[in-house]
Amino acid sequence: MNTKRLFGRLAAATLFVTAFATASEAQIQPHRVPAYTGKAQARPVRSTPSYSTSSATDGVKFGIRAGVNVADWSGDAVSSVMDLAEYTNGAVTKEMKTGFHAGLYATLPLGPRFAIEPGVAYSEKGTALTGRIPLEQFDFLNAKVKATARMAYLDIPLLAKAYLTDGFYLYAGPQASVLLSGKARVNASALGFSAFNKDFDIKEQFRPVDFSVTGGLGYQFQNGLGLSAGYDYGLSSLDKNNNFDAQNRVIKASVNYSF
Repeated sequence: MNTKRLFGRLAAATLFVTAFATASEAQIQPHRVPAYTGKAQARPVRSTPSYSTSSATDGVKFGIRAGVNVADWSGDAVSSVMDLAEYTNGAVTKEMKTGFHAGLYATLPLGPRFAIEPGVAYSEKGTALTGRIPLEQFDFLNAKVKATARMAYLDIPLLAKAYLTDGFYLYAGPQASVLLSGKARVNASALGFSAFNKDFDIKEQFRPVDFSVTGGLGYQFQNGLGLSAGYDYGLSSLDKNNNFDAQNRVIKASVNYSF
């Protein structure tokens, strides 16, 4: 074999092996990421917002409540008065008495949709009768006599609340009402001037405690404010001597705030 041809083949083989080794080394060499010299920054983590299923899940809350009462009496005695008024050709009329209520409450959750709410509130109740002279020849006098039963109670309700949606609820429960004061205000007027105006204390003629059931609906906002409307249905007769039969009836509209 020619010596020059032998050395040529050996040189070519050496170059081929060297090139193959270099290529293989380049393929298996790990990719190096340049070191970051800046300050470490925490990546923001997205969290799923949480929503309360109802106000009953917020824990024990205390609050204040106030609003308007539209009160009246119902029963056999009131029916008798209205029967008599029919014979007066409108000379005697019965009216509902407006007043107010204000007090405190505590909401105690029993689960995600239920709560118990005891409370205490000052509440004005009663009724009113208005009479006039049933003779046309005296209409020019515009003579009227108005008698108003002005009753003040300390209401002590124990309510059960059921949340139908987030914030919206129904409530119902028993209520005891302690009589604080009872007065009958009689006002007589003619020609637009008051001729007689006096209060008579009638507390001793009424039962010291009245029992009723109450119920209604409301909505509690997340900021603590709330609105509600309800009805008190008296169960016991108001007269402690059983001389007449009458029970309290009260429509309530309230604004409340829970802390």
